[in-house]
This record gives sequence, structure tokens and C-alpha cells, in this order.
Amino acid sequence: MTDNNSNNKAPEFIPIDSNCHDDRSNPIHHPPRKKTDNRASTFNLNSDHANLIGKHGGCPWRELRSKYDRGVIGLHQEIEDFHKYISPTSEEREVRNVVVLKMKKLIKELWPAAKLQVFGSFRTGLYLPTSDIDLVVIGKWNVQSQERLPLRTLEQAIYQHNLAEPGSVKVLDKASVPIVKFTDRLSEIRVDVSFNMSNGVKSAELIKKFKQRYPVLYSLVLVLKQFLLQRDLNEVFTGGISSYSLILMTISFLQLHPRQTALTPGANLGILLIEFLELYGKKFNYMKTAIRVSEGGSYISKEEVQKNMKDGYRPSLLCIEDPLNITNDIGRSSHGALYVKQAFEYAYIVLTQAVNPLNTLLYDPNKVSILGRIIRVTDSVIEYRQWVKQEFPFSKNPELMLNGSGSSDGENEEEPDTSPDSSAPGSDSDSSSSRGDSGINGISNANNAPWLNNSYYHRAGRGGMPTNNKHRRFVDNGTQGAQNGRGGMHQRPGRGGGNGHGGRGRTFSSRKRRKSRETEPINL
Repeated sequence: MTDNNSNNKAPEFIPIDSNCHDDRSNPIHHPPRKKTDNRASTFNLNSDHANLIGKHGGCPWRELRSKYDRGVIGLHQEIEDFHKYISPTSEEREVRNVVVLKMKKLIKELWPAAKLQVFGSFRTGLYLPTSDIDLVVIGKWNVQSQERLPLRTLEQAIYQHNLAEPGSVKVLDKASVPIVKFTDRLSEIRVDVSFNMSNGVKSAELIKKFKQRYPVLYSLVLVLKQFLLQRDLNEVFTGGISSYSLILMTISFLQLHPRQTALTPGANLGILLIEFLELYGKKFNYMKTAIRVSEGGSYISKEEVQKNMKDGYRPSLLCIEDPLNITNDIGRSSHGALYVKQAFEYAYIVLTQAVNPLNTLLYDPNKVSILGRIIRVTDSVIEYRQWVKQEFPFSKNPELMLNGSGSSDGENEEEPDTSPDSSAPGSDSDSSSSRGDSGINGISNANNAPWLNNSYYHRAGRGGMPTNNKHRRFVDNGTQGAQNGRGGMHQRPGRGGGNGHGGRGRTFSSRKRRKSRETEPINL
């Protein structure tokens, strides 16, 4: 604009005075930053492309098919291939079962009358390779009366039995749901342990029923979880939404979908994904509308939800009525829900342009991935999965795998839905025969398995040097049965290995050396 009474033009920008205290580097002006423990994060991908996806390209699922069709059909094909690729392998399922088994033994030792149960994504089967394991200890503690939970006792026991990576144990005793968090020392899997939260198990069983009802739910949730995970929007305390909220949003989307044919096993997943992103990225009214999945699903006003809430409670921005407790709002802590909305809107715009029939000459799906425009799998995740397959080859040792259908401690609890074909229509059965040996209860013949002792994984370093150094040397100095050489498995010496002197131990590292770890055997 120009001033009619003056020849001076209006300034194109307002200069900030050097004495101004407006700190534009303050994180409040930006979405959540990358978490250091998130292997899947693609934060700063444009400038750090070589380190994040430079080795494998970020789209490993495209190796499963030689040719993709154009448009939404090609997007559907890529979602199918991504589902097949990202689904847990036999080794990944078994190593999680072993982590659960060790925790069950620990809880039994600390509190004989207590019981450990699995809930969350591992129980429902909707987990990614880097997802954590959610456990709950059911005991005689009264949470409602603010009785002191034994969080510190569990923390000390985890340290004493050397189950966690050094410095990874955290006690969140001030949270709305007090938990103990740690990272398993052998498998590097994160574990969250809570107390007397029985609703978590009931919620997992409810989700498994919806998986049976909507065959397309599994594929959509895996893509959406990966989408939020790589943007650090998959947890409430990092500025995103919880996995449970995302699943309920997907269930509501399918319940209220105008085309019932879209819910059949042969429905186009590409169209459903774009419609989901359009709904929650552009059309859904977060200010006035709440989500209800019970009684067939519906949209309700927040004023109606508030009637059932406790006095003085106001519905959150992302308001989702708890299907198991109408007085609870699942999204009450999702203060960063607008970040998620903006991410969904961005993905909708990108995908609609990529599948537009007028742009098919510009966007060749056989040259540039359609799905890869919104999600990528980092090199760190790919290498971690390869490491798990090499270091924990349970599926290749049938005599060492978990088998049977009885519980090790006489408990008759529901098994996690971790079967490899659980995504197939009609295969999400609750019977133990449909899952074979993948559940946590299938451990009747595994109590004496060698992988339950840390010494099963011990690998000799250079000449069997002492522990606790930056090269991760181990205590087994070439004795019979140790991993003596490079890449050598137990009872097989590798390159340069032999009795009395070991070769270089094979370890996993993603661009940096891992922290040194204690290696004394677990006496469980």
C-alpha cells in the first residue's frame, strides 16, 4: 500500500528491535522436536536425508511388487504391501513374548499373589516394530484411595535383576496413570508397567472385536500409526494423540461411513485413507463435536458429553467418549491435537494431487512412491529389524520356541493377538489354536529355554576383555558355547574365534555406538 499524502511506501516487514525479548527459537513456536529414542522419526528429513533414509530409500515395501498401477489403485497396492512389510515377523513376536515372560517371573517373585497382564498394541496386534509393550500388574493395591503404589520397589527390582538398559528406568509417579518405564537391555524394546488399570485390558479386547468386524481397520491403523510416529505425534506428552485415540477415530470413521461396501475386505484402502485424512484434516468440527463409538457410533455435541462428566469438567479439543466409561474423555490430555489435524490436512492435499487422474503423466508410481510421499521407514528401523532377526532367531530353532497352549503359572488369561495372519478377514480368532505358539501363555515348555538367561546372548569381544567399555566387550572370553567370533551364533565360533580367544563381537549400531551395558546373568 502507498500513502496518497506521501511518496513513502509502507514497509514490507516490521523490523524486530535488537533489544526485543521475542525469542523465535523458543519451542513454543514449533511442533514437537524429534525424540532421541524414536528410531522411526523423520524429523529434519530434507536436510538430513542421507542419514535418515539414504541407505535403503525409505520405501522398503515396494520391493514386494514389481509394478504398481496409477491413481488410487496404485495407492491401494502400496498400502497392502506396506501392511505385509511392517507386520511383525516371527522373531519380533517371540522376542516380545520373552520380555513378557521375564517380567511375569519378576512380578511373581516380588508379589506372589499379583498377576501381570498384557494390554495395548501388543495384545491387539496393532503394533509397529518399534512400539512399546504395555503391562499392568493386578494386585491388592487400592488406587482409588491413593494408596502408595510399589513403583520404587519395581524400579529397584528391575535394576537388581539387570533387565533394563543403564539409565532407561523412569518412574512417572505424578502422572494421571503412574507407570514405570524402561528399555529391555537385550532386545531394546521399551516397556511400560502400570498397576491395577484393568480398563486397559478391557479396551484391548474391545479393539479386537472391532478388528473382526472391520477387516480394513488393521491396514488403515498401521499406516496412520506410522504416519504419526515418524512425526513424533504418536504420544500425548510429545504434542500428539495416543494410539488408543487414533484407533477410536478410525473405528468411528468406519462406523459412520456412508458406503457400506467400503467396509468389506476388498475395499480400496487408498480411497479410505484419503477419506479419513479429509474428514479429520478438513471437515471435522473439533470445537463443537465429540466422537462416540458405542451403540453403533455417532457424533454428539460436547454439551451432551459434559452432562455425563464430573462437575466442573470441560470437554477437550479432541473429545472422544470412552466406550467403557462414559464419564471419561479419552482425548482429555491431547493438547496438541491441532498439530495432528494439520498433519492430516497436509497428507490429504499431497495424496489427492498424487492420485489425480490429470496428474498421472507427472506422477509415475513406478518411479516415485505414492504412499512414500507421506510415510517413510528410516534406515535405523530397517537395520534394527535385521538385527532382531539375526540375534534372536527363535523361528529357526523349533526346539527353543515357545510352544504349547498352557500357562506357565496356571493362569487362564486372554492371549495377545500376535498371530502372523491376524489381519486376514475372519482369522482374528480368540482361540489359542489360531495363534499357535505366539501368545504369552504358550510357555509351558519354555521355562528352561536357554534364551531366558542373559548368558545365551553373550558374545566375546576382542580377546574377552572386561566389560563396561565403549566397544561393548563381554565377559565370555572364548569359553565353549559363547559367541566367539564375528557373527558367530552360540556354540559356533565365528571368524577368528576359538576356545580361549574370541573375535570381534557382532553388535547393532545405528550411526553411533550404543551405551555400554551390564552383562551379568539374570537369576530369574
